[in-house]
Amino acid sequence: PAPEYRTATGGRPGASSGGSSAASAARPGGGLYAPKPPPRQTSAPRASPPPPAPPPPSPPSQRSPSPTVSRPTPPPAPIDDAVPPPPPPPRAPDRSPVALRDVLLQKAIVLQSYTPGQHRIVCPSCGGGSNGERSLAVHIEADGREAQWMCHRATCEWTGGSSVADAKSNSRRTQSESAMGSNTSVGTGMSSRRPGAGAGGAVKLPPPESLERVGPGETTPAAKKWGAWLESRGIDLAVAERNGLASQNVFSPPAGAHVDALVFPYMRDGELVNIKYRGEDKSFWQVKGAEKILFGLDDIAGAREIVIVEGEMDKLALEQAGVKNVVSVPDGAPGKVKDGPVPAPEEDRKFEYLWNCRAALDPVSRVVIAADADAPGQALAEELARRLGKERCFRVHWPEGCKDANDVLLKEGEAALRGAIDNAEGFPLRGLFRFSDFEDDIANYFGVEESSEMKGVSTGWKSIDNHYRVVPGELTVITGVPNSGKSEWVDALMCNLAVQHGWTFALCSMENKVHEHARKLVEKYTGEPWFEGKYTKKARMRPETMRQGLHWLDNQFVLIRHEDDELPSVDWIIGLARAAVMRHGIRGLLIDPYNELDHKRPQGQTETEYVSQMLTRIKKFAQHYDVHVWFVAHPRQLHNWRGEAPGLYDISGSAHFINKCDNGIVVHRNRDEKAGSLREVTVMVAKVRNKVAGSIGDPKLEYNLSNGRYEDIQ
Repeated sequence: PAPEYRTATGGRPGASSGGSSAASAARPGGGLYAPKPPPRQTSAPRASPPPPAPPPPSPPSQRSPSPTVSRPTPPPAPIDDAVPPPPPPPRAPDRSPVALRDVLLQKAIVLQSYTPGQHRIVCPSCGGGSNGERSLAVHIEADGREAQWMCHRATCEWTGGSSVADAKSNSRRTQSESAMGSNTSVGTGMSSRRPGAGAGGAVKLPPPESLERVGPGETTPAAKKWGAWLESRGIDLAVAERNGLASQNVFSPPAGAHVDALVFPYMRDGELVNIKYRGEDKSFWQVKGAEKILFGLDDIAGAREIVIVEGEMDKLALEQAGVKNVVSVPDGAPGKVKDGPVPAPEEDRKFEYLWNCRAALDPVSRVVIAADADAPGQALAEELARRLGKERCFRVHWPEGCKDANDVLLKEGEAALRGAIDNAEGFPLRGLFRFSDFEDDIANYFGVEESSEMKGVSTGWKSIDNHYRVVPGELTVITGVPNSGKSEWVDALMCNLAVQHGWTFALCSMENKVHEHARKLVEKYTGEPWFEGKYTKKARMRPETMRQGLHWLDNQFVLIRHEDDELPSVDWIIGLARAAVMRHGIRGLLIDPYNELDHKRPQGQTETEYVSQMLTRIKKFAQHYDVHVWFVAHPRQLHNWRGEAPGLYDISGSAHFINKCDNGIVVHRNRDEKAGSLREVTVMVAKVRNKVAGSIGDPKLEYNLSNGRYEDIQ
């Protein structure tokens, strides 16, 4: 429900004041400001005469000599002493209301956001223990003004609660206000906070009686002129009056003269804090030294959903369309998004109005940013979202040909303006997507051909293809007892993919010497043995065949090898594999085997936790770079083993090898002559996550000892 809005007198717009007919007659139309009585003579000024402007400086020859004042001459400074730069201007005292974050800060509780709900941080009392655990649970109530907390570490259990009501006031504000005093306008019921008035005069806000109401009913000629302009922009006078718009004859710094300016009063808790003026030439200026806050701040008091616009006219346009929980920034839009990190909120001078309004903004759960459609407007939207938190910010896209909210109101109407706000889209968050963000990829997947890589590429063996096809971006874990041929089979698979599909690979094979690994791969490519008489009776390959094989090998494979005696880590391998993607365009990565890697774990981390995180990093690499990864892992020591094939849960280290992989394969060689050929190899596909690419099964191949190839059994 929309919040109830009040004028400075405490009444609601349009509500009967009950027994105050005389006052109503004296103030036609009601509102924040009492209208000036119509002047008896048109030539009489509508406001008290402004102070005379200082005369222009006369030429040096015409200036009167200044009286000579005797002052002691300071001693001359040393020539080599550097003159210190002037100190920066002092920051205005913080007069903003106390927010819940201020109360929690006194307890050393600092959150990333202060929206209602549950938050987790490191406990400032115990530091989260040795692991820095985020053990402090902080719950913020729905009104955003109260919080309770509890540390869940048994050795701490710090509990407590605080609310804005607990804080009597901001001490800085109390001190400044006690020094500045408060002036109250007679006859309007509105107090005017005038910081500095009577105590140095740094900030001078006009008294409300000097402002000429803009609204329905009888108004002054200047106010009537501005009222007609507002109506030409689609704004009803009742809306203008509810927002306190007025006219004032005031000195315009841009024009260098007094003009009848349109007044946008910046109110907080019914008190005048600042004024933004608009001249007829579309020039803008504000009261010098006044506190920067949002226009319409009282309209979002207690709101959980708000709209932020770029200008005051956009705020009025949205209210004209029925959307009242709207505020406008006071300074318009920046030229571009600023590079670098966002400054600390309390030091962010350009957007200090956000800090000054933190008590109202912190509890908001949904912020719709309706900035202009031009480049500065988009920069403003980005800067606001960076400071308010993109997770709760939504961006408005205006209809084609419309620049801002007031433009939409004039060209498309109120319904279109409300629709643009209702259809605001969330700011992109890194790692958070909708399926529509991948609409093209999904549509392409629906229309892929049978031979597409998205359905998996052929392994080169018909019997294997029925159960396992290679899909880019997946992780295959391979295991088997020693001397079962698991590494030989993966080498043969990569050779098939290189020949048939042109794939290139990165090999991190710690158990193979480089020359031995080259021999195995060249034999599989050429189909001829490297040596003669050792393991075959066939003649060895000719030197030119060997060189041809090495040339092919050099084009299709790159090696990842540690050049010293230290064991490589998974992160080191992934880093080089990432470089191999960029430099050589690899499509596959082999890590063989797991137990040859460096597995230094942080203190207190179990092997199960380590394996889980390691496999997660490998899968993220595979998915991000569309690379298929084969990870060879040995089974743990099998007691009373009689030649049977191990299972995926027998892999040494953790059950996460089977839980996290996309495909799980056990390669097992027959060792019983009674059961069949000793060259028979079973490729047991024990897990397939993607049913499009395969299914569980136990296809068999025959190993060719002379060239290391695997062939389908006829």
